[in-house]
Amino acid sequence: MDEPDIKTLLATDRALVWHPYGAMPGALEPLLVTGASGVRLEVALPDGTRTELIDGMSSWWAAIHGYRHPALDAAVRDQLGRMAHVMFGGLTHRTAIELAARLVELTPGPLRHVFLADSGSVSVEVAIKMCLQYWQSVGRPGKRRLLTWRGGYHGDTFHPMSVCDPEGGMHSLWRGVLPEQVFAEAPPDGFESEPSTAYVTHLADLMERHADELAAVIVEPVVQGAGGMRFHSPGYLRTLRELCDEHDVLLVFDEIATGFGRTGTLFAAEHAAIAPDVMCVGKALTGGYLTMAAALCTSRVAEGISRGEVPVLAHGPTFMGNPLAASVALASIDLLLDPTARGGVPWQADIARLEAQLRSGLAPGRALAGVKDVRVLGGIGVLQLDRPVDIAAATRAAVRRGVWIRPFRDLIYTMPPYITGDGDLATICGALLDAAADSTAANS
Repeated sequence: MDEPDIKTLLATDRALVWHPYGAMPGALEPLLVTGASGVRLEVALPDGTRTELIDGMSSWWAAIHGYRHPALDAAVRDQLGRMAHVMFGGLTHRTAIELAARLVELTPGPLRHVFLADSGSVSVEVAIKMCLQYWQSVGRPGKRRLLTWRGGYHGDTFHPMSVCDPEGGMHSLWRGVLPEQVFAEAPPDGFESEPSTAYVTHLADLMERHADELAAVIVEPVVQGAGGMRFHSPGYLRTLRELCDEHDVLLVFDEIATGFGRTGTLFAAEHAAIAPDVMCVGKALTGGYLTMAAALCTSRVAEGISRGEVPVLAHGPTFMGNPLAASVALASIDLLLDPTARGGVPWQADIARLEAQLRSGLAPGRALAGVKDVRVLGGIGVLQLDRPVDIAAATRAAVRRGVWIRPFRDLIYTMPPYITGDGDLATICGALLDAAADSTAANS
């Protein structure tokens, strides 16, 4: 690809292609990726030169095994030799059946039934629909609102937007159109902190006041992701479980970002040793290869829906249970859980290694002007600034270091692939520090 081709492609992109949370025409020029392997993205620059960038984002937290992994490539090729897709209405296939069985085996015990969805946001739609339809089916249609806490993010389709933070995100644009839900204050910061008695009382008061109209509580367990990269005590999850049981309200965990090891346990719910009534998983489910998510529920929820006037779950995506996605999801799970496939290193050891190096590598950020907080949990490292990030300046600084990151709001963070080596992790940490410094300088 020569220089004119690159410039033409980027000009066409700017004029025609809408990027996530982007303007039209595009305000910021994206980098043109021409290939990827391991933890590196191959990038063609507008001047015709090529470079490699260490991916500090795992392609929005999904590519936990990196790119072009032989086991995952082989799973896709093998499935492609049989069939790429078949409708799931009235038909089924082995890979979807085996994936559902694997998810039931791995997720908290009471979750027994699996709805395969197209994306994380759709899985949250399905989870909410499960809860609303359950209460309709058991004769309590007045239980139709949702409770969550501020600072959350659950996706960009309509019902998930209604339980995202009502003030901190773009979803406030839809006030008056979205259903009005019940919001608690954001949980106090600190994964290792003891639960606040005052906050537990706040949750209990809200639950008691709204119990008769609440269908479910929905939260991201332990880590609030795109809403602010905040970590909270697992004790609050136990509180929610107890309150939901007391007031006959369903509990939904959105583990789309936290599932499959990112926080140090296979699922974040394990930090609290509890199980929700419904759980959403996605992102890392397929190792970043294809879009697929799932909503799992208990037998109580499934059987309740089946007893209703409409005894079926009223949802059915065209690409539900896609064989290619299901096949690579099975391969990704096997790769994660089999130490022999990982060179004899259990995934827990890789996450512990990531956490230790992110802690040491980002610690100097506490001395930087403009840095408000530095926090790390599992394979997540965050620099929070005292003002919005200058995204252009921060991105340039990281790219100079040979790293790709995607800052947002006041956050410069990394969620690298689990296979990222120590040297690359050190480079990522240096890039985050440079990005914070350059962003602060640009905003001064």
